[in-house]
Amino acid sequence: MAHTGSHNEVLPHLFRQEYAKMTAVLCRHFGLRHMETAEDIAGDTFLKASEHWAIHGVPENPAAWLYTVAKNKAKDYIKHLSVVETRVRSQTETERIRYEEAFEYHEQSIADSQLAMIFAVCNPANASKSQICLALQILCGFSVEEIANAFLTKVETIKKRLQRARSNLRNDHFQVGLLSEAAIVFRLPTVLKTLYLVFNEGYFSKTGDQLVRKELCSEAIRLGLVLTENPLTNTPQVNALMALMCYQSSRLEARTGAGNETIRFDDQDRGQWDKALIQRGHHYLINATTGNEISAYHLEAGIAYWHTVISDANKWPHILQLYNQLILIEYSPMVALNRTFAFANVYGQEEAISEAEKLQLTGNNHYHALLGYLYSGTDTAKALAHYEQAIRLTRSKPEKQVLSDLKMHCAAQQR
Repeated sequence: MAHTGSHNEVLPHLFRQEYAKMTAVLCRHFGLRHMETAEDIAGDTFLKASEHWAIHGVPENPAAWLYTVAKNKAKDYIKHLSVVETRVRSQTETERIRYEEAFEYHEQSIADSQLAMIFAVCNPANASKSQICLALQILCGFSVEEIANAFLTKVETIKKRLQRARSNLRNDHFQVGLLSEAAIVFRLPTVLKTLYLVFNEGYFSKTGDQLVRKELCSEAIRLGLVLTENPLTNTPQVNALMALMCYQSSRLEARTGAGNETIRFDDQDRGQWDKALIQRGHHYLINATTGNEISAYHLEAGIAYWHTVISDANKWPHILQLYNQLILIEYSPMVALNRTFAFANVYGQEEAISEAEKLQLTGNNHYHALLGYLYSGTDTAKALAHYEQAIRLTRSKPEKQVLSDLKMHCAAQQR
């Protein structure tokens, strides 16, 4: 019995869902030094599917069909390539059987392999941008072109970045097998940071024509779910990050209009907020409170929680208090600017001007956008000058449009 739907509809979705899982299981078997071989086998599997399904239709269980083909291709690789053949011949018969059984694609094997692959890819030796690129390519199945589009960077630049990062992976001797507690403790902060950066690039893209890239947010959450499903990685920090991502994702549909224009928070249709995702956020935030640890993810999740509250009347003092704690744990220019915005909502715009100007972030477009807002009630000329500077400094077209609208609104108030 064939699956309903054409192969052109089913295959792209399956590629996104299964390619990374398939590669992870193969890498667990071959090792990271032979990662390209694992990717070639996975790629050939999908190529065969596109050819076979176009003629015979999509099978009833397409994922199972794919894994069967991948398993057979992997066994063929062992039989025919002389380098691997020599390695196999040197083993006892018992070891050879175990070696082939490692290709079994069952739910637990896939879950374990994918978890180990996340930890392998999030290599502390790689810079954060390289980690994101590698995560998008290996863990999420993004093409080089898609990654280049996400960062508004030349394809060649991304290729070089990936080559260097992959070289570091191959030289790392990290085993894509059962994770030890020591490996988890050492790498978990890098893993969480990578997922956080992938999500942020999706939630507020700093480059290109799209402010929101929902597919990046979805992939970050999907990988976070893998962490929550294993007892070793289901930690309070992981749950705090999941809560943060769920709360933020609940507003994705309301952040852009029909023409892909940006809709500011205060103007969003709250009926479009995803209540189910907010509830999931509550679930993970409660799970994050087990133990005494308070991380930056806990505080950001707390801030995101207060932004989901329908009544704005009493939320800002709570948000300011959380930012006061966050800035001590993990200072960044954006945290400082967001804290100042919260300060303005508690104590007023005039009081916040001196707080903002202390930061002296004159090369930051968000700094000028904030000062534009803060001066808009008292000194329109200064407000307009700051908005103009913010427009000059940003690379994002949607952000330029938002700033231009704010500038026009400010100028209209002067008249």
